[in-house]
Amino acid sequence: MSQSAFLYFVEGSAVPSLTLDELKQHLSRYREQVGQTGKQLDWNYADAAFPYTVEEKPEGDGVWFYLKGMNDLYKYIVFGVGKQEKDGVERHFVQIVLPDGSTHGDKAKANEFCKYLGRHLKAETHLFNGRIMYFNPRK
Repeated sequence: MSQSAFLYFVEGSAVPSLTLDELKQHLSRYREQVGQTGKQLDWNYADAAFPYTVEEKPEGDGVWFYLKGMNDLYKYIVFGVGKQEKDGVERHFVQIVLPDGSTHGDKAKANEFCKYLGRHLKAETHLFNGRIMYFNPRK
């Protein structure tokens, strides 16, 4: 059974919504940052920290894309964007899905990506285990 995590853009978030291209840019920035860490450590850390390639399918055009693992430890993570109405207010979100057949490594990396994106976008982050992390400023 697949599992989902969500990043909700609420009051105080860095952005009101996110497109798929912007989401890909954030993941690319993450890969660049871990690559810089690898240079400092004199180790190819980028391949270990981001062992995926970004893939798209025609049926997911503009709605979702997925990360395909480059080795047997990692299979797939799906990223999508959308919006929903709650209490008369429209909320935009990013959904991260672990499809059937995902590995424990995928879940660990997906949680890592959720926390990274939540922190940088100041989003309300709902993790796979049901816990909620509030990176948005609250009163």
